[in-house]
Amino acid sequence: MRKIFSIILSLLFFSCLMTFAAEKATETGGNMNKSKILIAYFSWGGNTKSIAEKILQKTHADIFRIETKEPYPANYNETAYGIAKEQHDKNIHPELKDNGNVEKYDIIFVGTPAWWYTMAPAVITFLEKNNFEGKTIIPFITHGGGGKYNIADEMGKYAKGSKVLTPFVVYEHGNAQTDKELDNWLGQVLKK
Repeated sequence: MRKIFSIILSLLFFSCLMTFAAEKATETGGNMNKSKILIAYFSWGGNTKSIAEKILQKTHADIFRIETKEPYPANYNETAYGIAKEQHDKNIHPELKDNGNVEKYDIIFVGTPAWWYTMAPAVITFLEKNNFEGKTIIPFITHGGGGKYNIADEMGKYAKGSKVLTPFVVYEHGNAQTDKELDNWLGQVLKK
């Protein structure tokens, strides 16, 4: 009888301990444990892709690469000073291979390079072609020296009904401090 009582008591203790641990894990994980997360990004030269992959490693979210139906040329000058500038100047939003689908996601990281003082035109197409009503957008922006501009605010205008959080902004693909900065940023935005 004493042995059975001891086993029951041990099981109750273990059960309480596991419940407490599960509650603590949920508290420290913020919304990340409760939400379905997508990382959607456009990358021409690989910088934005590099940051998207770092976010993927840290969040284990789903990932979607935004790609234009007509690929941009491999030549930087032809892409940046030719096609991308023309698309910016004429407000052209290129057709995508796949518009993606954000329906089942609560949180969408949206990655873009800064092109001509704004986001890449392909990202605008992605935002226009999806319904972001009630969703949270977390921008991440790579740049070659210009910074973040007003990209986060602009994302909110195209993704009507969404809540846009503070962007992560990084020069090119980052440096030795990028992982630490990314961890700090993720800790802030995923608690909101």
